[in-house]
Amino acid sequence: METIQLTLDEPLLAEIDKVTHSLAMSRTAFVRIALEWALRNQQIIALEQRHAQGYARLPVASDEVSEWESEQIWEDK
Repeated sequence: METIQLTLDEPLLAEIDKVTHSLAMSRTAFVRIALEWALRNQQIIALEQRHAQGYARLPVASDEVSEWESEQIWEDK
């Protein structure tokens, strides 16, 4: 194993500390699990980034989806 050094902003580190405390695990273990997850899911991450970039380049116009608004209403029966 090799030791690395990371720089994290304070809000992120505070959130990590809160979660690791509630899970009774170390920062190192948490970061290791998070990195392993990211590596296993890198294809999904890449597709989500491409999806977001596409919408940033060509945003949806409000009239494109207005016909589907009624489909979002679930009636109680």
